[in-house]
Amino acid sequence: MFQGKGRSWKTLLIVMATVLTVSALAGCGKKEDKTANNGESDTSKVIATYDGGEITENEFDLEQRIVLALQPQMEQFLQLDDFRDYLVKQVITYEYLEMKADDTAKETGKKKAEEQFAAMKESMGADQFKSMLDAQKVTEDEFKNYMIKIYTVMQSEQAKVTDEDVATEFEATKEDYITASVRHILIGFTDKEGNERTQEDALKLANEVKGKLDAGEDFATLVKEYSSDGETNINNGGLYADTPISNWVTEFKEKAATLPLNTISEPVETTYGYHIMRVEARTEKTLDDLTPDEKDLIKMSIASQKLDEFMSGELEEKVIKSIDLPKVETPEEGADSGTESDGNAGTDTNTGTDTNAGTDSGNAGTEGTDTNSK
Repeated sequence: MFQGKGRSWKTLLIVMATVLTVSALAGCGKKEDKTANNGESDTSKVIATYDGGEITENEFDLEQRIVLALQPQMEQFLQLDDFRDYLVKQVITYEYLEMKADDTAKETGKKKAEEQFAAMKESMGADQFKSMLDAQKVTEDEFKNYMIKIYTVMQSEQAKVTDEDVATEFEATKEDYITASVRHILIGFTDKEGNERTQEDALKLANEVKGKLDAGEDFATLVKEYSSDGETNINNGGLYADTPISNWVTEFKEKAATLPLNTISEPVETTYGYHIMRVEARTEKTLDDLTPDEKDLIKMSIASQKLDEFMSGELEEKVIKSIDLPKVETPEEGADSGTESDGNAGTDTNTGTDTNAGTDSGNAGTEGTDTNSK
């Protein structure tokens, strides 16, 4: 029932998720003296030039490996020319804006990145963290520099966000800051034994359960008898206490925001089934109620939006000079270039890559991992 909005590693993933989700995948970084992965001078081919710098094949290769270390499922996207073109433009964006950042942003960005690098490593465990990087032949220093690049640019962009910007954004999204205590019974499209229910059967049972609640039967007792939500919620009498409603799927969230307190709802349909809900408490916030961390999140969201605007405007119009990115050789192209020994040679060229999966690359950062499946 929850949306995929995990908050592991606290501030680190808040930053990473904002950048990876709103702005897709961030760039790693160039140094004035470019070096290859082995520490020698980087003499690889220049694949892009921009106002003040250039991107080499080795840099772009490292960028892709860092992407895969963070999100292994992104491998299929890296076979798509459109996505690779977008990714190299993001490398340019972060290198260019890092170059333009002032000393304060650089110092603060470096400090925050190092703190969160250590927090991420501790949270994952040193061995798991090393395995994540080793799988893509990325060193800790390379990954740390990647994070410093992200934090520096985000600090620079956040510094441009005004109090008026924050107030405007809050007004547009203030529903997300409502917290509520909601008790519910889920009549799922699959019962506790794993048997499927039709939509009609689920709705019929949901109405029967609502009738029992309206007649005064105990909510927690009916939760244990009928609810197909997770075991923790069932054992808690169906209660989600003091939860940000933005965590919930749209239909459940909207009802949690509007249902009169202590009223039994009509069955609310979501992808999980039908919910009979009772909102027991609800708290709304004003701008003055926001914590500093919440305001920082708003600033980060606005900064990410500004990055998107930069990429679709000034980057294309004024910053990029040239991009010469080699195209990915598709299985079909590889088959055509080989020796044709018979009509069946290389018959299945569609192995491995589903180009229809996740075409919205902007959502690659946080979606797809819903640790709260119910």
